[in-house]
Amino acid sequence: MTCPPKTNSLPRSGKPKFAGLSRAHALGLLAVICTSGCLSVRPSGQLQRFEFEQPQMGVPFRIVLYAENATRADAAARAAFARVAELNGVYSDYEDDSELSRLSRTSGSGQTVPVSEELWRLLNVAQNMSRRSDGAFDITVGPVVQVWRRARRKRELPTPEVVAEAKSHIGWEKLVLDPKHRTATLLVPGMRLDLGSIAKGRALDEALRVLREHGLRRALVTGSGDMAIGDPPPDRPGWRIELAPLDAPGAPPTRFLSLRNCGFATSGDLFQHVELGGKRYSHIVDPHTGMGMTDHSLVVVIAPDCVTANSLSTTTCVVGPQRGLALVNTTRGASARVVRKPGDQIELTESPAFGSYYER
Repeated sequence: MTCPPKTNSLPRSGKPKFAGLSRAHALGLLAVICTSGCLSVRPSGQLQRFEFEQPQMGVPFRIVLYAENATRADAAARAAFARVAELNGVYSDYEDDSELSRLSRTSGSGQTVPVSEELWRLLNVAQNMSRRSDGAFDITVGPVVQVWRRARRKRELPTPEVVAEAKSHIGWEKLVLDPKHRTATLLVPGMRLDLGSIAKGRALDEALRVLREHGLRRALVTGSGDMAIGDPPPDRPGWRIELAPLDAPGAPPTRFLSLRNCGFATSGDLFQHVELGGKRYSHIVDPHTGMGMTDHSLVVVIAPDCVTANSLSTTTCVVGPQRGLALVNTTRGASARVVRKPGDQIELTESPAFGSYYER
């Protein structure tokens, strides 16, 4: 997962200083929060708008919230960021002392490892999606992800032998969970778990939960194209979210969504990709082939929470719009939009309910 060591940064608050999230942070889709008319601190009763930013999990996490005063807003935002940092200590595959890294180091040892309630929760979410997707979603894919990280860094296509060796260490069935004792066992030596496809979503959901516990329900938390969205700004039906077009001629024009109390996730290859041997490879890896995806696509998923949206968006990138939307449409409260360019033509596919989120 994308959780490299963090740099120190203090949250900032007061009058907003940005019109929306950088598209470079959004994997090609995302998010102008509100419109220019919403950017100044606007009272509604006693509420004012505040913004905060802090690097977490290797990306900028941003909080936009409405509160009566700066003191209350600052306290809630600091608590939310602290919760994200705590979760990074559980989920990171970059930090050697994270709980996930310690678990990965037991692979092939025969050890049955007790895990925390927090890690147990996400391991179960992951295994459930693996079952539903016939292994297209797989958190044991870490060894192959490492191969493609090196490929992007060195700009060298991995050999079939290297990919095959990495693949021999993955497989979601090789992660065994015991619900009675809340333990995990990694059956094969060299396994490395990677929760990057859902850990950020969990952190965003938890940050929003902390804000709500502080009584601040009109809030939104973003991280690199994904969002946990609470009650809307005062006097608005929802948060205004921009869907940027695919970076290809003939792509559908920009549209806007109006969202409240949901999770929002994007997946695609717009910024995280590498061109090797004349072919474009995504950072998203197909567990079945061990290869980086070559489908030029952008996926948006709206779901009741960001973890669900994360898992569905990643899976849809792997299996394609037909199978992906079948999964989405059988997930309660979920909808998706897929824009892709498999050849010379742009294809747009949406869940039946997705259109209801378009701004009218």
